[in-house]
Amino acid sequence: MATAPDGSRARRGNEELVRSRRAGRRLALASVFEAEFGQRTADAILERHLATEGDAEASALARELVANVVRHRDTLDARITAAAPQYPVVSLARMDRALLRCGLSEVLHSPATPARVAIAEWVELARTYSGDPMRRLMNGVLGRIARDQSATR
Repeated sequence: MATAPDGSRARRGNEELVRSRRAGRRLALASVFEAEFGQRTADAILERHLATEGDAEASALARELVANVVRHRDTLDARITAAAPQYPVVSLARMDRALLRCGLSEVLHSPATPARVAIAEWVELARTYSGDPMRRLMNGVLGRIARDQSATR
């Protein structure tokens, strides 16, 4: 594939990757949120969603995020509680809990994604699915934990 002098092919490829990764985040969020109701596991719910998903990049990211949320749930909840003690995880709305768990999972356990990119993406999802107060909480919690994480490295 030849790239146009203005880089339009590379830009188009990058836009597709960004779109795929956003779709993966939405799939993971939907699965973790639905699992909050206790009928099925997040993994089973995700596989049901992925049965109609044709995007390999979105599927891979969604699987990674859901697996990390399931595997590290207690640790994620403890980190959220430490970063925002005035908002106990158990008292948050289900969607807010799912947003924080997924976002923190990507910040802590997805080294391929820069923390600032993951934070920006999850802040936008929080604004879309929960509203401005959650957007601010998401930004504060993820930003604080990402700073603490980079300071300990």
